[in-house]
Amino acid sequence: MPYSLEHPVVVDFPLRGEGWLAVTTPATRVPSHGVDVLGQTYAYDFLKVDDRPGGHFSPAGGLRGNLVGVRARDCYAWGASVHAPCDGVVVRATDGMAEREWIHPVREITRMTWNGLTFTPAKLGAIMGNHVLLKLDAGAFTAGATDAARDVFAGFAHLQPGSVSVVDGQRVRRGDLLGRVGHTGNSTSPHLHFQLMDSADLLHAHGIPCAFSAYEVQRDAAWERVTDAIPGSRDRIRSTPAR
Repeated sequence: MPYSLEHPVVVDFPLRGEGWLAVTTPATRVPSHGVDVLGQTYAYDFLKVDDRPGGHFSPAGGLRGNLVGVRARDCYAWGASVHAPCDGVVVRATDGMAEREWIHPVREITRMTWNGLTFTPAKLGAIMGNHVLLKLDAGAFTAGATDAARDVFAGFAHLQPGSVSVVDGQRVRRGDLLGRVGHTGNSTSPHLHFQLMDSADLLHAHGIPCAFSAYEVQRDAAWERVTDAIPGSRDRIRSTPAR
């Protein structure tokens, strides 16, 4: 039976705080990243932005950011904590890839495009950067009708070097710290790439649709709680208190 957005697996939102924007989301298109490979059919990219119109990912203005660039550590998302959205076991925890300290949009987009066009399995680590893969405990998440009998794995990519706080084989509980948002691998600015899939082997994994059990969306000046939902690309969201 094929996977469907109508029956997503539901897990906790893996980030904390407010100002998060799902700049890439299956609510906009499927496959969300434009390609149906590496288990990322329903993947998300979460960027942290400010209140300025259009949302900026750093204090720099658009002109300065595009012409001069910004430091990775000055971006709002950089260093944000990433948490386990569900009980599970660490399948792989990879750290040690250096971070690009300075971001220039043209250079980052050119590099990312080139990596995509010339992809080989040997480049997988360079694309993911520092990352964590979890196998979620059966019954620890809410399973969609099409996914109830399948293994579910969660992937977290582009983490800050030296921040990965788990090791292979470690058991984690919902809410445990996994690492921090960084700018490693195929990243145009510090953000969290998050996805669910049916295998830890990214070369053969199929993406699994994912919704989040609870978060809040800013509507004008108020915050509205939503549950079991898929964030839209224009939803400015914040986490709810941990259970």
